[in-house]
Amino acid sequence: MAEQMDTDSTTGPPPEPIKPEDEEEDTTDLSDLLESTNDASLTASAKIPILTSILNEPSNRYGPAASAIKERAVYALTRAYCEDNRHDEVVSLLTGATCSAFFANVTKAKCAKVVRAVLDQVCALAPEELEMQAQICRNIIEWCQAEKRTFLRQRVEAKLALVLFQQDKYGEALALVDNLLAELKKLDDKQLLVESHLVESKIHHGLRNMAKSKAALTASRTNANAIYVAPALQCQIDLMSGVLHCEEGDYDTAYSYFLEAFEQLDQLDDREKAVPCLKYMMLCRILDGLSKALGLSAKGATGIRSDRTEVDISGMITGKRGVKYAGRDVEAMSAIAKAAATRSLKEYEAVLVKYPHELQDDLLIKHHLGTLQEQLLESNLIRIIEPYSCVEIEHVASLIDMPLVVIEKKLSQMILDGKFNGILDQGKGQLVVYEDADSDKAMEKGLKVIENMDKVVTSLFSRSDALRSMMI
Repeated sequence: MAEQMDTDSTTGPPPEPIKPEDEEEDTTDLSDLLESTNDASLTASAKIPILTSILNEPSNRYGPAASAIKERAVYALTRAYCEDNRHDEVVSLLTGATCSAFFANVTKAKCAKVVRAVLDQVCALAPEELEMQAQICRNIIEWCQAEKRTFLRQRVEAKLALVLFQQDKYGEALALVDNLLAELKKLDDKQLLVESHLVESKIHHGLRNMAKSKAALTASRTNANAIYVAPALQCQIDLMSGVLHCEEGDYDTAYSYFLEAFEQLDQLDDREKAVPCLKYMMLCRILDGLSKALGLSAKGATGIRSDRTEVDISGMITGKRGVKYAGRDVEAMSAIAKAAATRSLKEYEAVLVKYPHELQDDLLIKHHLGTLQEQLLESNLIRIIEPYSCVEIEHVASLIDMPLVVIEKKLSQMILDGKFNGILDQGKGQLVVYEDADSDKAMEKGLKVIENMDKVVTSLFSRSDALRSMMI
């Protein structure tokens, strides 16, 4: 019996060696495949099958090394899709079959990190494809709701609100942000509150609701004071503060905020965001110079009797910053400054036609340049009609080199706004300008006496009616 037991124990299959827990998986093949995509001769379309095979490899390896390689493969696949302009594939990349196995086998923290990184990568590689970015965000939100991943969903909703704002869908973006803020205030997620309030401020600014925009920015700053804020996010807060001060006509304060944001972005070497800051700084100098030279207010009030030239931004574009960020954007603002300094409307309009993308795509610059054009037109008109008591409208239009219909409409608007005292005689095609007469103080005081007497008489009548009713 003992011999039989010994025989059975020796003839059975040998036991498998126990694999140590800290032994890493063999990922040489995955690493080689990933490295092969770095070949410069490979096109984006040729890289896509290789990267997809890494994510869908049959061995299902998801150890630390394999997960790191597959994470890099996801980023590389996103880049390849964007370079190949296969935007539909990018939309279904994260929520489709390609990445489903990877997300199912990694931690929730790693999954959230990859999703946010891919979103940032897509926005950087295809900044003009806003509809694609919005669709990716919606797909991820649906997936998060199905998987009950609340924190990731909230972050993607904040990103979607920003994309909708860039698409000028202010109503949809504002509704999304309001619901998101209600959730975040319960959770007290200050980091996301800072970002969401900042997006809310931008949306209200786009809707021209400055009071609510300022309130949202104040809420963002309040939450930012309680936590550490990354330099890039702090730049966005300073930039928005400068925008609101610029809208209020406080150009010096706005310039200081823009300068602070620009210097920080310059240190971060973020040229894409630094150039708009430099343009805003130049805009503030242009508007501030004209305000001092012409007596213009932020709301368009005009003094417009001075010929001083105070629009000088040469110091901003001749130093290191001007050389580093030279391009069409800086050229456009320099041309605007030159036209504003010479008060030349024709040159100003020529600049707007020459640089449409650089001057009309930005909300702040477009708004203020439109206001500046109206102010320059009023300035030139008042300077032309100042010597006359009666002048033909056609003569004014020929001097300013603009269509008669435009000049006639602008003069009537200025008369109604009280910019000068006069009438339009359309039958004769003339503008009659009256001297600014001093107000008759005796007449004003007499009217006040009559108004007070009316109040006294009315009071006496009401009292007599009350007494009569009591006697009856």
